[in-house]
Amino acid sequence: MKYLKTILYLLVFLNASAQNHKKINFTPTQYYSHFSAKTAPVLTIQPGDTISTSSIDCDGFDKKGVKCSIGNAENPLTGPFYIEGAEEGDVVQVTFSNVRFSRNTAVCIPFFHERSMPAAITDKVKNNTSNKIIWDLDIKNKRASLQAKTPHLKNFSIAINPFFGCVGLAAPNNEEISTEDSGPFGGNMDFSKITNGATVSLPVFTKGGLLYIGDGHAAQGDGELNWMALETSLDYSFTTKLIKKSTLSIAYPRVEDAEYIMTVGMDYTLDNSLKIATKGMLTWLQERYDLTLEEATQVMGSSIEYKITEIVDPKVEVVAMIKKSVLKNIK
Repeated sequence: MKYLKTILYLLVFLNASAQNHKKINFTPTQYYSHFSAKTAPVLTIQPGDTISTSSIDCDGFDKKGVKCSIGNAENPLTGPFYIEGAEEGDVVQVTFSNVRFSRNTAVCIPFFHERSMPAAITDKVKNNTSNKIIWDLDIKNKRASLQAKTPHLKNFSIAINPFFGCVGLAAPNNEEISTEDSGPFGGNMDFSKITNGATVSLPVFTKGGLLYIGDGHAAQGDGELNWMALETSLDYSFTTKLIKKSTLSIAYPRVEDAEYIMTVGMDYTLDNSLKIATKGMLTWLQERYDLTLEEATQVMGSSIEYKITEIVDPKVEVVAMIKKSVLKNIK
């Protein structure tokens, strides 16, 4: 009977806690192009609250094609959101839902970044960064095609799925880091898996975390070779969860969805980015499954996958990935 009363008490407590979580509609009126603790929060939220909001595109245009950001700021983001209770050393988990396109066009440029191939080729398009190419988004059929048809691409179309280029907290040490960049706090990760149903885990470096979100994409090849994805505006919802540092500590972002666990590495070289991502995966596997180092060599050596998600920003980004189906039978 004593245990039954305890269980009933816990159920009542958990139900009451769930009822206290709010659903909040937030309409942004200004946008920011730095991951910074110096920016005043636009909204204070409790872990567990669900926020429904929107983001403009990387050039500052909203769903109606109206320029909302000031000047030539790159990747103007929605936020920052102050997460009640978040402190340095904690982890904030952001889970996305109802991510959707808010308009039926996207923009790109006819450009290859200098990191992508030899200068003899990239020099030919180096002056094209201001030339915008418009893509039409067929949202119903989840396809995109060029608005101005060219002779060879008149029947060319690609699959689309909305995702975020930028998800990050305030940078450490009171720094102001451009939304073109990334780091342990997250930032401009340009990773197509950050979409509906995905959870992004970020280490906290300042009180309240200060969460920034935006830079909507319809599609992007790995590396973002053009220096722009198919850039567009998005509507979406997100829910945060706070994990205290006594329970979990991470050095770089993690991403999880229904299919994969994923660890992100960023650095100025591909080698170092890969090592950071791989070490992050080792740490996660040992945390979750208590693997020895020798056991981890077999799991990772047989099953790890990599994506080079970003090469055109200041830091190169590599994501290490392992399918959950591979891990399900680990004891």
